[in-house]
Amino acid sequence: MPKALVVDDDLHIRELVRLYLEDEGIEVVQKGNGSDALEYIENEPMDLVILDIMMPGIDGWNLCTKIRKLGDIPILIITAKDEPADRIKGFRLGTDDYLVKPFDPTELTLRVKALLKRYRIACSQLVSIGDLQLDRKKYQVVYKAGFAITLPMKEFELLYKLGSYPGQLFTRDHLIGDIWGKDYDGDDRTVDVHIKRLRDRFAEYESDFRIVTLRGLGYRLEVCHN
Repeated sequence: MPKALVVDDDLHIRELVRLYLEDEGIEVVQKGNGSDALEYIENEPMDLVILDIMMPGIDGWNLCTKIRKLGDIPILIITAKDEPADRIKGFRLGTDDYLVKPFDPTELTLRVKALLKRYRIACSQLVSIGDLQLDRKKYQVVYKAGFAITLPMKEFELLYKLGSYPGQLFTRDHLIGDIWGKDYDGDDRTVDVHIKRLRDRFAEYESDFRIVTLRGLGYRLEVCHN
């Protein structure tokens, strides 16, 4: 499942982009300024960045330059600045595409999918873990034998998150923020409880995958290669 970072100080724009991209099976993280976006992308895996130019703190021009120095990540600029000189500047700084506001959300979605395809990043709501397949549209785990089970939503989201990034370490705080929400004020051990449920539920599939605890750090899913 591809992961896109949307950086814009306009909440309505961010939410609009999120709705359309999530409908295409793309996970969306939102940031309201360039500084927060840069800090996030320096510490988290990211498949694509969509950013505005006029933002507080680090503006889109500088953010584009800094992201490009971090690696070969697809970048799409969305902005009200539509002069040819602005477009040229954006491409010189390393953006892959440039879309002027106001834009058609469907066009943005198609441009994003084209960028992911160009970078050979699969856009799907299906994740395979050994002989199991996770179907995010139905919240089902499909077995090789052909039958499927529906998991409780939080269990599925947790397994899907870990399975989408095999080998990637996730802290409890990260998992709580992504799955239960930033405003979650319940017991921070809830992740441990759900991990135990997943381990018990899929105990007979340890030859396919296992969820590993890194004490004091968090969890990661390891796919077993037989």
